[in-house]
Amino acid sequence: MTRAAWLPGLAVALAAAGAGYIVHLVVPVVPWLTVALVLGVITGCVPRARVALDGALRPGLAVASRRPLRVGIVLLGLKLSLEAIAALGWVAILGIVVLVLLSFGLTWLVAKAFRLGGDQPLLLAAGFSICGVSAVGAMAAARGSSEKDTGPPIALVTLLGTAAIVVLPALAPLLGLDAVDFGRWTGASVHDVGQVVATAQVAGAAALAAAVVIKLTRVLMLAPIVAVAALTAPARQDGTKRPPIVPLFIVGFIAMVLVRSVLPVPEAVLAIADLLQSVLLAAALFAIGASLRLETLARSGARTVGAGVVSWLLILGLALALVHLS
Repeated sequence: MTRAAWLPGLAVALAAAGAGYIVHLVVPVVPWLTVALVLGVITGCVPRARVALDGALRPGLAVASRRPLRVGIVLLGLKLSLEAIAALGWVAILGIVVLVLLSFGLTWLVAKAFRLGGDQPLLLAAGFSICGVSAVGAMAAARGSSEKDTGPPIALVTLLGTAAIVVLPALAPLLGLDAVDFGRWTGASVHDVGQVVATAQVAGAAALAAAVVIKLTRVLMLAPIVAVAALTAPARQDGTKRPPIVPLFIVGFIAMVLVRSVLPVPEAVLAIADLLQSVLLAAALFAIGASLRLETLARSGARTVGAGVVSWLLILGLALALVHLS
């Protein structure tokens, strides 16, 4: 593919990322990345836009949905340090690991019980238990999953993760959670990092700090789970090579965690990396959203939506149990 072929689609994805940021500035409670994905989905629903999306823009959007997502995941590692994880204490760390593994396993079983096909159970489990759309994208890249399998899990983690921004703050007083416990519950249960921030910030700085550390510790589980999933991926029917056991961008993510842990990274560098990561992920999510077709999710019927809702409720309950036990 020549550069001229993919530049238009990539430029549109970056422009949409900028538009998403403007919407986020106007309505701060809605995460930037969620806005970008929704803009992509809306664009994909417009019949005239589909002509361009499936034509001249398709090569660039295909590139935008993969490469920026992977670089964004690498930069996400700079948000987390081993020191921040250690500060949680070994009981909390063990609890988070168990929570992620339980969430992953139960979501996979729920998806299987609802008879979701292909890689959808794995992708749904990764998205719900680890870090939303980023985890779905990482798992899909490691497994070589089809767009057909990727679409419904992305739609579900976006829909239910966004619902958490409203639902969790409303439930917190009824459950008797103080600000810190609410933050811990949010960090242990909500899907995307942006959704975690949007949900926890309503309870103040203490809640936000607790939520982000726990959430990023969950994100660290992305590496081993994706590695195992890649190892168990079936041979490709088209004769292409099996994806690497540990994708390069996962190695990069771990490397960035180690860099943050052992080197005094200046705040200015962290701020630039954070902005770049958000721009790249927003562009990738717009491209992913533009490839989705809501009629595909609708055709998948109540089984797919039911699997998502049941999994979401299970994870909310498991995360609440973790808060009370740790």
